[in-house]
Amino acid sequence: MYYHKKLLQLSILFYSVLSYTQSYKQDFLRGEFIYQLKAKSDTRTDNRYEELFSLQIADNRAFFASSVSLKGDSVMATSGTTTHNSDGSITLGWKKDVEIPKTGLSFTIIQSNENVQYFRSAGMSLLTYKEPVINNWKLIEETKIINTINCKKAEVTLKGRNWIAWYSPEIPLPYGPYKFSGLPGLIVKITDDKGDWDFELVKSVPVSKLKGKVINIKKSRYTEAIETTQPKLKEAVRNADANAAAALASYGTTIIKGQEMLREREKQREENKKYENPLELSN
Repeated sequence: MYYHKKLLQLSILFYSVLSYTQSYKQDFLRGEFIYQLKAKSDTRTDNRYEELFSLQIADNRAFFASSVSLKGDSVMATSGTTTHNSDGSITLGWKKDVEIPKTGLSFTIIQSNENVQYFRSAGMSLLTYKEPVINNWKLIEETKIINTINCKKAEVTLKGRNWIAWYSPEIPLPYGPYKFSGLPGLIVKITDDKGDWDFELVKSVPVSKLKGKVINIKKSRYTEAIETTQPKLKEAVRNADANAAAALASYGTTIIKGQEMLREREKQREENKKYENPLELSN
């Protein structure tokens, strides 16, 4: 992990040269911050699930996604194989000894001044819904130094949880992890009041390494999506998971390891749902 005061200087530097006239088509990478999630996502245990996330900032919007899922995209792009069978079916597979990184948090979130947009695949479809930027933050006159960064406190209630955020006005970027944005500074740490979900900034990519680079999240994760609502998206994901084998078969696709594996996975998923402790407790 990299904690140093140069983070503040570098962040202020790239923020000062942002050009809001850039087109979304270009999406040059102006900053990248890595957050570590620690979450008690299962009520059966006190163990914390941990995963890294990338917050990639362009000229006038920011992209948030699991670092594991981004690595998985990269591996799949270079390791997939497709075999057209004589009966017209298609067999999908991977190159020998290739292991695809997996995450249960395969969403993509785009934050802007106008809204927060959530994207996730459900079966063969990419779905999306929009929510307003949080505008009811309660700013509190309390300060703390977190990993050498001077922070101020803010609180908000969102989707059934009470959240405590620490943001840095010295990094004047109105973004943060997940859907949390709208504060007068980058969110360095945010935790719900029960301590079940916690995001903390653990790394900043130096500006010198960003020159000429663009957002490295594939566009298929956030373009040509079908707009819906959050409840309908959740229902679509559940239905897609429950009918994965049938849906794939209808497309003439054969899964190498067999449909039995998918059915067993769905059975286990239904059992796990009884003990879920989701980040959002309500829509």
